[in-house]
Amino acid sequence: MEKILKDIQNKKDSRGIDIQKVGIKNIEVPLIIERKDEANQVVYAKARLNVSLPQNYKGTHMSRFVEVLNDWRQKNLLGVDIQGCLNQICQRLNSSSAELEFKFKYFIEKTAPVSGLKSSMCYDCSFEGILDDNKGYKFILGVKVPLTTLCPCSKEISDYSAHNQRALASVKISYNNDEHIWIEDLIEIIENCASCELYPLLKRVDEKYVTEKAYNNPKFVEDVLRDIVLELKKDERITYYEVEIESFESIHNHSAWAYQSEEKK
Repeated sequence: MEKILKDIQNKKDSRGIDIQKVGIKNIEVPLIIERKDEANQVVYAKARLNVSLPQNYKGTHMSRFVEVLNDWRQKNLLGVDIQGCLNQICQRLNSSSAELEFKFKYFIEKTAPVSGLKSSMCYDCSFEGILDDNKGYKFILGVKVPLTTLCPCSKEISDYSAHNQRALASVKISYNNDEHIWIEDLIEIIENCASCELYPLLKRVDEKYVTEKAYNNPKFVEDVLRDIVLELKKDERITYYEVEIESFESIHNHSAWAYQSEEKK
């Protein structure tokens, strides 16, 4: 006779504490991402899945997260239907809310500005879905874009030259479910707001170009943030944005930093 194994997770808990988020993170999965140029890119992603847990349950069923994720990844050739996956997670784990996030590196071919040489540029990106019985479904696209900034104050007070540095713009946006915003387009918006964008491959003629472009386009982190915010405000598809700029200062032992977020009405 087969022995019945006890299901400890379903036991009652008497401490009276609802847990807001519980689940698994850093589960590694391959995803196929649809590109703007209609080619697909296979990416290595790390996923986080979690649900809310009512106070009367001792624990959640961790294995069910993996089962649902694998099921939906195999059904959808272009990655995962995040909303459908979250619906299934809520049903399987008897939860009123769930979240699913993928973090991955995305490669875009960039052309050097003068020599025309091409090479791949890597960006840290994320897809996140949030499902709540009361608030509905929300999708969030995230990108981290390295930039060049050149200090306007340094340029103004120096007899020659000015200090510049690499900065990192971290941007998250949410938009209506019937709309679509490409990763490539969001990255382009951000890069256009810098003193100069970065390139993975530069020859001497390119280095001269980007150095002079940054010098002629000095910006504080505040300038970069405001310019990005203005672009995101103009896009009627976007319902929420979060922008963070960190400049890794070349003449200070600290970073310059700016942040802004808004739920558009």
